[in-house]
Amino acid sequence: MQRKAYVTGTAALLAALLLAGCSSGSASDSTTDNANPGAAGSATAVAQPGKYRTLPEPCGAVGHDTLDSLLPGIKQIADPAQRDKAYQGQAALTYDTDRKVGCRWKVESADATDRLSVDFERVVSYDNTVSDDDQAKNLFEGEESAADLPAPTPTSSPSPSGSPSSSESPSSSASGGATPSGSPSGSPSGSAAADLQPRVLSDLGDEAYIDDQLGSSGSTVEQRTVTVVFRTSNVVVTIEYEEQPTAVGTVPDSKEMQDRARKLASQLDDALGG
Repeated sequence: MQRKAYVTGTAALLAALLLAGCSSGSASDSTTDNANPGAAGSATAVAQPGKYRTLPEPCGAVGHDTLDSLLPGIKQIADPAQRDKAYQGQAALTYDTDRKVGCRWKVESADATDRLSVDFERVVSYDNTVSDDDQAKNLFEGEESAADLPAPTPTSSPSPSGSPSSSESPSSSASGGATPSGSPSGSPSGSAAADLQPRVLSDLGDEAYIDDQLGSSGSTVEQRTVTVVFRTSNVVVTIEYEEQPTAVGTVPDSKEMQDRARKLASQLDDALGG
């Protein structure tokens, strides 16, 4: 009877040890399982790539009708071969057509010399915690800050006698003392002039702005430069449109140039699918 009791006690001890071993294994498995979600969570923190992986062919991005509007002298070129060459433009030098491309056009006529440039830049972030879109946004904001756009000001308040109107003074400070855009002789004044000052645009891409500067290339001839910059996802597009009249005292029309540049920007945004 004592031998039987000993065997029974030994069996009970072995069963207890086996049960403890199983419990220990379960705890270990549970610890491992709890660690996995943390590792998976850190992997999903990588920022997403941008929408665009390639860029359009820049010299083919602007149609003939648009070039006719922006560069009026192009239709006056008598030689068909020279006219075709003017339409084709000249590609900007680039070392990576998937990252940055551009095209330039220049047309001289009896009335003025017009220049147009279009640049596309596809932004790629090399920081896993920063998305391509955010990197492009940083680039755009840097360019907007460098443009030093004037703060929007109300035009309803009357200006003191003899002082510039509220719509003129911001543009004057932004252009470093140059003649304010929209305010030279023959241009709109008051609220219309304020609508033409350098400003943020809300109806183009994810974010955009327009700059308008009037400067003298000589003592008598004034050249106007209208710049439109917009961002769509991880692509930043820059349009620069210049006109320099040949006649002394002639001032390029601000509204006309801005309308043309903004129309082109809208077309390029649509082409990108923005």
